[in-house]
Amino acid sequence: HVQLVESGGGSVQAGGSLALSCAASRYSISSCGMRWYRQAPGKGREWVSSIGSDGTTTYAESVKGRFTISRDNAKNTLYLQMNSLKSEDTAVYYCMAACSRFYWGQGTQVTVS
Repeated sequence: HVQLVESGGGSVQAGGSLALSCAASRYSISSCGMRWYRQAPGKGREWVSSIGSDGTTTYAESVKGRFTISRDNAKNTLYLQMNSLKSEDTAVYYCMAACSRFYWGQGTQVTVS
């Protein structure tokens, strides 16, 4: 089973940047599609971005042009660079690995004020 651990969350002022990481262990994620989701207080979980095993990326309209997803298969790690942050980006951010089944991390809090 894949274990995913997110890090890099925190508090930042609007317009600032944060870089999230999602470290995978127990299994290589190189053949897995990887995704970032987020969940704001009182709302459902929202898809943010995806990156395929071939490196193809897609983004939600709300973050396009501001967020960049990437992966380093040698480090078994997924990243999300978040720039020009807005208050509406405040949420718990989760990474997800779509392998033979789906695996979720525990989430990391991002607060934009």
